[in-house]
Amino acid sequence: MSGLIAVGVAKQLIFAKETTFAVQAAAGTGQLLRRVTSNIDLAKKTYKSTEIRPDYQRSDFRHGTRSVTGTISDELSVGTFEAFMASAMRQAFQAAATTGAITTVTASTAGPQFVRSAGSFLTDGFKVGDVVRWSGFSTGGATANNAKNFFISALTGPNMTGVFLNGDTVAADVAGDSVTCSVVGKKTRIPTTGHTRDSYTIEHSYTDISQSQVFTGCRISQMNVKLPSTGLATIDFPILGINATEAAGAYFTTPAAASTGKILAAVNGAMYVGGVQVAVVTSIDFTVNGNMTSGDVVGSNVAPDIFPGSVDVTGTLSAYFQDETFQSAFYNETEVAGVVVLTADNTPTADFQVFNFPRCKFNGSTKNDGEVGLVQTVPFVALLNNAGGAAASSLLTTMSIQDSAAT
Repeated sequence: MSGLIAVGVAKQLIFAKETTFAVQAAAGTGQLLRRVTSNIDLAKKTYKSTEIRPDYQRSDFRHGTRSVTGTISDELSVGTFEAFMASAMRQAFQAAATTGAITTVTASTAGPQFVRSAGSFLTDGFKVGDVVRWSGFSTGGATANNAKNFFISALTGPNMTGVFLNGDTVAADVAGDSVTCSVVGKKTRIPTTGHTRDSYTIEHSYTDISQSQVFTGCRISQMNVKLPSTGLATIDFPILGINATEAAGAYFTTPAAASTGKILAAVNGAMYVGGVQVAVVTSIDFTVNGNMTSGDVVGSNVAPDIFPGSVDVTGTLSAYFQDETFQSAFYNETEVAGVVVLTADNTPTADFQVFNFPRCKFNGSTKNDGEVGLVQTVPFVALLNNAGGAAASSLLTTMSIQDSAAT
């Protein structure tokens, strides 16, 4: 024994996507991952003899099928969890929409803020809930429209309506400047076809005592996001895997550096319901559940795979009870669209993430009581948005994510 006792600050969490399920990823492909905690570990089913014996004692106890379970938890930050988010959504992050250079755009201080006389924002692939940046405005004060995060709250073919996330007002401009509008970063969504089935090799490297645990066949079974009104946003990834090995020394000996993306907090951001900003929300939590399972086989103590199920997206929001908006939507089973935008700071080009739920139903509306501002708790379920699609203002999906730092 080394005489040292392992400490958490010396433990490294490293991951790499597997080329073949449950076959260790190449040692040179690892990447360090930030964390608050990672409690992934090996578990085993056990069996004990049920013989009734004259000596009144148990004669045997055996280990059965192995499995890997646990959760990686951290504070939510831009760019850090791109791979795991994509696996939870079952689609890699995709390059997003752009207009290319066009000269037909008029800018206005009142909505719609950007109007084009030719072409279509919808045909170009823009959607409500996207955060975009304009470039190329060159006339007078209109240069103030360049390089700022603009949130799209309503969209038609010629008209883009929304707000700059840092609070600036759009500067008016007549058509003629050669301008370009592009969605920032990349996006992923729960797709209708071509679902990915990613698996990972994940290592706990205890660098202070030269020990290592390597977990293989690890799939992202869920993604849990919590956005409190005060404090930092957090994210959890429950893991299901099939096997583990131990070794002296690290497996991923030269991992790539961890992300340096900024941590997000709900205080820097906004929530939109039905295209209207809601300022009374006190918290939002949601879960993307892949309903994954494993199975046992004869002749092996390792499961053959982790099997995906349908993807369920559910959540709960809490809001001060100001009017009947949320309550009426529950009473009348009215479908609503919800978008949460989180920025790393209040600068014009702050990094950000967007969580977009284009079709939701509320399934409750309860309120607290007492000598306080009354808060209503509203659970919701997100559903496949059948009205979305290529030429529509929303996506054909249950949920999408935009990350400004996704690569």
